[in-house]
Amino acid sequence: MSILPSQKVVKPVLKKNQPDDSFKFQPLPKPSGSYPYQLKLAEIIPNPPQGKLVFHLVGDTGGIKSPRFQQLIASEMAQQYKEAKVAADRPSFLFHLGDIVYHFGEAEQFYNQFFKPYSIYPGPIFAIAGNHDSDVNPLSSEPYASLAAFTTVFCSAEAETVSFSGGASRKSMIQPNVYWSLDTPLATIIGLHSNVPKFGIVTPEQRSWFIETLKKADDERPGKAIIVCIHHAPYSADINHGSSIPMITFLDEVFTETGVKPDIVFSGHVHNYQRFSKHYADGSIVPFIVCGAGGFDELHSLALKTDPNFTTENPLFDDVELESFSEMKHGFLKISLEQTSNGLTLTGSYYTIPHEEHPDPAATSVLADEFVLRLGKKL
Repeated sequence: MSILPSQKVVKPVLKKNQPDDSFKFQPLPKPSGSYPYQLKLAEIIPNPPQGKLVFHLVGDTGGIKSPRFQQLIASEMAQQYKEAKVAADRPSFLFHLGDIVYHFGEAEQFYNQFFKPYSIYPGPIFAIAGNHDSDVNPLSSEPYASLAAFTTVFCSAEAETVSFSGGASRKSMIQPNVYWSLDTPLATIIGLHSNVPKFGIVTPEQRSWFIETLKKADDERPGKAIIVCIHHAPYSADINHGSSIPMITFLDEVFTETGVKPDIVFSGHVHNYQRFSKHYADGSIVPFIVCGAGGFDELHSLALKTDPNFTTENPLFDDVELESFSEMKHGFLKISLEQTSNGLTLTGSYYTIPHEEHPDPAATSVLADEFVLRLGKKL
């Protein structure tokens, strides 16, 4: 019998009786660039779009058992690039929300799980690392440090051919650190690193950097949006992970300390799509989006109201509502930022493809959810 949507929870959940796995924390690699770890989009794309910026967002793309899913996702995003009738509507880049390579971020897995499927994607690819990218295989015949392969691919001092890319034409990205910000004409995109443990850990050094970066980004409002990306989802109603109290607490404390909240928060980690709205005491509303169905074959369903293994009872959830979700299909987001006479507008469009054991190669993506944020008047 099919599960009716009314039987699903409409709030974030906590998964009960979870063991403490903070011992899995991995030391961070040294930055490849200088503080404050900001990369300007103009360094990657000469003369980046000014009045309108379109880009893709996706998480948890690595595919092992069923690589066809991530291939379809990559293909559909590439198709949107090719089908754009005017340059302003063409996605400028892809921002990856982490878990590019399963299960241990090994260099030998990057060709099949990243370089091969994304050889068809025409634009630059930026990324934050997920827990699987950051983890270390204890059975590896050759010991390696956490994020060694990730930093080679995404945090290189200069763009160059990656030795384990299988001769791919895509060069390494020049992100200055594993936590960093991307400066674009219409948004500051802040990428955080939440490490390996199931519910994430953020170091004190990164917290200090985040505070400084958030304040600086706020100085550029209302002409620029503030977008925060972090792999571990603060809020989730799924049955695999559930919400992360450490990430909720970390973000709320920083927002309170700085007096600055971003316009939107994106995460991966959970293998589905969820759009939450968090209502703050000052009247502001911040969407928290989970976009982690980018290709890994296992998808995560939402908890049932009757499931005793989960609870929605937590004061941190009082002002958070689940607005939309897609749980058993793979998908990706297209984000559009546009400056008009009425101010800056952010439009999010979530597209899905079917989740089947042998997906149809001719399958096309379907618009499953759309939301619009009005971010303020132009100066």
